[in-house]
Amino acid sequence: MIAVVDDDEVYASALVRRLQRHNLSACYFTAPQQLLSNQQTYSHLLLDLNLGNDSILSYLQSIRQHHPDAKIWVVTGYASIATTVNAIKAGADDYLTKPLDFNALLARLGEQQIDTAELSPLSSAQLEWEHIQRVLQENNGNISAAARVLNMHRRTLQRKLQKKPLW
Repeated sequence: MIAVVDDDEVYASALVRRLQRHNLSACYFTAPQQLLSNQQTYSHLLLDLNLGNDSILSYLQSIRQHHPDAKIWVVTGYASIATTVNAIKAGADDYLTKPLDFNALLARLGEQQIDTAELSPLSSAQLEWEHIQRVLQENNGNISAAARVLNMHRRTLQRKLQKKPLW
């Protein structure tokens, strides 16, 4: 079982769905406290470094104690040598940078059979959908506010949201 901790719920759920398509058990949490209160045993933990105004580094020792057998990988879009060293010292097994290379992630997880059709990059429609969903979530579902952030007419955004993704 793989657990993903990321404050970006859209990103976390998309990553979990891709893992599940490869018959891997996975779930996500949006806060480290949720992971710590969960009694499930995990083989791998993918932890986002920056969680809003918080950092996963302050939780790593507790997570390591709570899940001693799990491989802990800190994931970030803002990699630096200093945070890598701090993460490893605090108990992480490895440090990965975003955007994750899904093929490399599967290889690290020990998956030998990789379906290359599933590993193709996200289409522009998929990227647009994920971005719209993230902006909409950041604006608490307020379509008018999300449309302003996206520099898009409100009605255009509504039409895009009515379309169901085909992937």
